[in-house]
Amino acid sequence: MSLSPPGPKGIPVFGNSQRFSADPFSFMTACAEAYGDVVAFDLGPIPLYMLTNPRDIQRVLVDESATFPKLDLGDDAIRTLLGDGLLMSEGETWQTQRQLANPAFHGRRIRTLSEMMVEHTESMLADWDSGDHIDIHVEMARLTVRIIVNAMFGTDIDDERIRTIQTNLDPLGARFEPDPFGRLIPNWAPTTKNREFRAAVSRLETVIDDLVAERRDEGYGVDPSDSSSDGDDAADPPMDLLSVLLRAHDRGEQTDQQIRDEMMTMLLAGHDTTALSLTYAWYLLSEHPAAERRLHAELETVLDGDLPTVASVRQLGHTERVINESMRLYPPVYTLFRETTTDVSIAGYRIPAGSGLMLPQWVVHRSDRWYDAPEAFDPGRWHPDRAGDRHRFAFFPFGGGPRHCIGKQFSMLEAQLILATVAQQYELEYLGDGFDLRGSLTMHPSEPVAMAVRDR
Repeated sequence: MSLSPPGPKGIPVFGNSQRFSADPFSFMTACAEAYGDVVAFDLGPIPLYMLTNPRDIQRVLVDESATFPKLDLGDDAIRTLLGDGLLMSEGETWQTQRQLANPAFHGRRIRTLSEMMVEHTESMLADWDSGDHIDIHVEMARLTVRIIVNAMFGTDIDDERIRTIQTNLDPLGARFEPDPFGRLIPNWAPTTKNREFRAAVSRLETVIDDLVAERRDEGYGVDPSDSSSDGDDAADPPMDLLSVLLRAHDRGEQTDQQIRDEMMTMLLAGHDTTALSLTYAWYLLSEHPAAERRLHAELETVLDGDLPTVASVRQLGHTERVINESMRLYPPVYTLFRETTTDVSIAGYRIPAGSGLMLPQWVVHRSDRWYDAPEAFDPGRWHPDRAGDRHRFAFFPFGGGPRHCIGKQFSMLEAQLILATVAQQYELEYLGDGFDLRGSLTMHPSEPVAMAVRDR
């Protein structure tokens, strides 16, 4: 019989949750270094096992993905926020929603959005001046909200609604930060954190509902399968995600609640991860002048003063490598969770059915088993000559397998276009001292990321 995996001892009731909550990143790293590929620890309410070998991660996400569905963490708050959207749904519901969403993320459509992405970036830069001090995370989040709403809601969003979204992100994030006492307090309890969370969800739902109502009023095209329709709209209806879902609603295939859930998921997940990737890229470039100079040289050679396009992005190899290396060191989604549906053996250890699996990008991406000088910022490690022998799941910022991030292509194009557009005009100098992180649904800077804007 397989042995049970090793791991750190916890304390009664709280297990290892206090150490994890204090600093999830150092805790996960220390566990991997001390105990190896499979580590058992207790964060409650079910047994949890951390896997850090890319071979085992590929098995869970790809090779036997049906055996390892998404883990239900037993927290009703995430359901309150995202409902049954793509991130949370399972089985036939997920398959239906994913199939509906696919046309909005098709490569041909994503490529048509490049000009819009650059236009929004140029609009942001029109408000910048050399010498300004900005919070680059706030700036990137505002920009990516505008882009995701335009791309997936088929409309523009005004400044007041952007402020509403950003104001309410903090209480949402606070609700999902690791907290050893959090699982002991029910979601209905009238605590300050619970009240602020519910109020923030309500305000965001109002924004979503208003955007959906306006899109209905503007018109979202007819069902292309309806042969009774005439005119240009019938031949070429809009393919933003909201229009696709509204047409499915007209066919009786979507409820109002399903539309709200999907668009809430898209609004939050669709802007947050890209904004964070860019924030960490700007920080790393500021701290590594040689990599920044190489970026500027590439932009001068390839773009020669022109704005980037979907065609020119293909020639910006170093730019793409900067984004990848930033996501390696600072993966916005720093761990994934799955569940075992049957007893399984992983790396010679017995994992009981109903256990949770943690697949930590933070640990794997920074392991010296898979990377030379893993703590160093080295975009060149992503050159094909150096990256070819690395296991594919030594780097998985977008997950993998059937449930890989549907927005991967969108996010990568957006990040490269924004990075290129901004870096042609400005250098950004980090003004902080040190750089601390906090864990929530995604990995965020713990303080504002203050930067000075400098003309190039």
